[in-house]
Amino acid sequence: MPSVAFHTLGCKVNHYETEAIWQLFKDHDYERVEFDHASDVYVINTCTVTNTGDKKSRQVIRRAIRKNPDAVICVTGCYAQTSPAEIMAIPGVDVVVGTQDRVKMLDYIEQYKREREPVNGVGNIMKARVYEELEVPAFTDRTRASLKIQEGCNNFCTFCIIPWARGLLRSREPEAVITQAQQLVDAGYKEIVLTGIHTAGYGEDLKDYNFAQLLRDLDANVKGLKRIRISSIEASQVTDEVIEVLNASDKVVPHLHIPLQSGSNTVLQRMRRKYTMEMFGERLDRLKEALPGLAITSDVIVGFPGETDEEFQETYDFIANHKFSELHVFPFSKRTGTPAARMEDQVDDDVKNKRVHHLINLSNQLAKEYASRYEGEVLEVIPEEKFKDEPASNLYVGYTANYMKVIFEATEEMVGSIVKVKITKAGYPYNEGQFVRVMSEDEPTTAVASF
Repeated sequence: MPSVAFHTLGCKVNHYETEAIWQLFKDHDYERVEFDHASDVYVINTCTVTNTGDKKSRQVIRRAIRKNPDAVICVTGCYAQTSPAEIMAIPGVDVVVGTQDRVKMLDYIEQYKREREPVNGVGNIMKARVYEELEVPAFTDRTRASLKIQEGCNNFCTFCIIPWARGLLRSREPEAVITQAQQLVDAGYKEIVLTGIHTAGYGEDLKDYNFAQLLRDLDANVKGLKRIRISSIEASQVTDEVIEVLNASDKVVPHLHIPLQSGSNTVLQRMRRKYTMEMFGERLDRLKEALPGLAITSDVIVGFPGETDEEFQETYDFIANHKFSELHVFPFSKRTGTPAARMEDQVDDDVKNKRVHHLINLSNQLAKEYASRYEGEVLEVIPEEKFKDEPASNLYVGYTANYMKVIFEATEEMVGSIVKVKITKAGYPYNEGQFVRVMSEDEPTTAVASF
């Protein structure tokens, strides 16, 4: 039986696609082995979102070649899409496939074995207009299943290479999304995370169908589904209709990740983002009015070219005033090939790092404030795994619907099911809880306590 080993760099979409590629190998009677073991085929799913992503991808490729020089080395993903020639130039790389036509990977591997000539299977992604179906009936992770609903992005923000790596926006057929969601629930998953490159842009290329409609259909038609989580949604996509769906649904969780990137209109213009702070703030107010207790997490880039102290302060104040529940803070990093990398007024690294720390401190404070509202409350948690800091104990860690991480005593049998837990001590990054009971299969889930 031939063996295959995988290494995935980058985002949730890449991890989803690695699982899908594994299904293709499985159907051809391959066995999966760990990446640091000897294998007949190595598949490296690469990332190109930063220059570091490219560098890490090259390091992993070379590691696989050293591990077994006779293996077939197959490179796929975003870096493969944007720079196939760079990858083909690494001695030992045999097959390169981009972010489309992954279904042809096994044919390319067979072709390589026959001809012993490297195969470049990368096409022009900008011409792709159809979503490539990649089935994932189950995941190696047994608690939260990702469900990819769209591909590509039409935004072309000045700091981002992704449209060149993933192409323009293409949505998956609604029927295919519903079918796969049902498959995942039947495989035992209680929570599904809707994911994509520009997730809530879903439907922009479909006739008479949009993201809000998909949420409604998932809610109504997938039997046994308890939680629907949206991996990310842009402020401009938080429409009145989406708010209405969130309000009416007991399955869409009270947590949204809305990328901010900057809280200054002048910086947003330079980033070529599609909103102003006034509009973003108005959407947040509307959401909080409709869904009290909603957790809103966000991404922020600090030190974007030309960012002044005043512009940074605007960002800081906006976040403090709107009380986000957690931030992912990134110092701006030049991505070769993007307009922002060529901009003048690049911000000094020391200044960037100071600003990053400043925002991380704010994020920690806001996260604690948000969690403290739930001290003494009983919330629903899906235990995911043993608490790694104390492996000898019976402590497990899991997430509430509003994305708070909770540690509490549990058993291995509870992993993946929904349990009631009382929050005994709020904190960040963890809250401490006390197990109350396991919920029965037919018991309705409830939204978090509202305020």
